Amino acid sequence: MYTVSVTRSFVAQHYLTVPNPGPEGELHSHQFTAEVTFRGPELGEYGYLVDIDAVIDAVEGVVETFRDQTLNELPAFEGLNPSAEHFARIFADRLTDRLTPEPGTELTVALQEDDVATVSHTETL
Repeated sequence: MYTVSVTRSFVAQHYLTVPNPGPEGELHSHQFTAEVTFRGPELGEYGYLVDIDAVIDAVEGVVETFRDQTLNELPAFEGLNPSAEHFARIFADRLTDRLTPEPGTELTVALQEDDVATVSHTETL
């Protein structure tokens, strides 16, 4: 199995909408680090799992849609508690909208929140 990862950091804001969220229920910022990892058992024609430059461009495009934004105000989070877990899935969805990573067969988006916790979402491509 081959893997290729790209990492980018950015700041975004949110507030949790669950019962009794404590201080997390107030608007606050986090330094997020997104690590995007593609996996696959085979390499393409030129010996790549994915085109790293294309992945970098796609990740940077997704990051720019969230950088300095309040997640609660974005349509993708409508009706959702803007947890890091939901954020990882939404980030993955936005990335695959921008990129077709053949012959990659799996994508994992890991979001680290303030160097404290990391959540991830994995999907089959």
